[in-house]
Parts: sequence; structure tokens; C-alpha cells
Amino acid sequence: MTEQQAGFPRRDAQGRIRVPGDLVGVALAGLVIGLLALVLFDGLFTWLGDGGFGGANGWLAVILPAWLFLDDFRAWEFGAARVVAALSAATLAVVTGLVVAGLGGALPSLASGALGAATFTLVYAVVWFHGVRWLARRTG
Repeated sequence: MTEQQAGFPRRDAQGRIRVPGDLVGVALAGLVIGLLALVLFDGLFTWLGDGGFGGANGWLAVILPAWLFLDDFRAWEFGAARVVAALSAATLAVVTGLVVAGLGGALPSLASGALGAATFTLVYAVVWFHGVRWLARRTG
């Protein structure tokens, strides 16, 4: 495998992210950007008189990390390893994200959803990165 020379996150010749820290870091950066945009929109709508602040769904912040995960998914060869790893990571990430968001039930939906989205992002990144590589080695 040859590696691409420039860019972040670091990718191999097939376009797959090479380092788990890069995947987690870029995903969390996307989550923060999504949260900031969501807070801005929620504040704007509150200022315009359309509800109270914190009423937006914090899960929307997961859009940029999901885009990154989809891009990495597409970089892997077609096969069972990437599908099983993606489904496993998504299932575990959604369940843990919902549990964490549910534990923050007294918080506004923006905050509890943001906690759920952050949990989803971290769990998906870790399970996907290690899972797809482990499965690819096992299935040849």
C-alpha cells in the first residue's frame, strides 16, 4: 500500500483513513462545527420569536461526521467486511447514543441530542475503524 502525500486526514492510496486518531479527530471537529451551526440557527430562531432556545434537535450535529464515515466506507472495496463493520458500528453507536441522550432527559433537546450525537460519533469512529480492518483481514 502506498500512501498519499498530502492532506488531512492522512489516507492511503485507496482513500481510506490510515490513523484512528485522524478519523476521531476529524469526526469530532465536524461534530463541533455542526453543533456551532445548530446553536446559531437555534439562537436566530429564538431571536425571531419562534420558540425557546434549546429546542432544536442536537442529533442534527452528526451530519458532518456521518458524511466523513460515508466517505471512508466508500473508499473500501466492495465486500462483506465493510457492510458488516458499518452495520455493527451504526447499531452500537445509535444504541449508545440514544442511551446517553436518554440519560440527559432533563436537559433541553439541543443539549441531550448533542450528547447523544457526540457518543454516536466516538463509538462509530472507533468500532468502524478497527472493525473494518479486523474483518478485512479475516475475510481475505
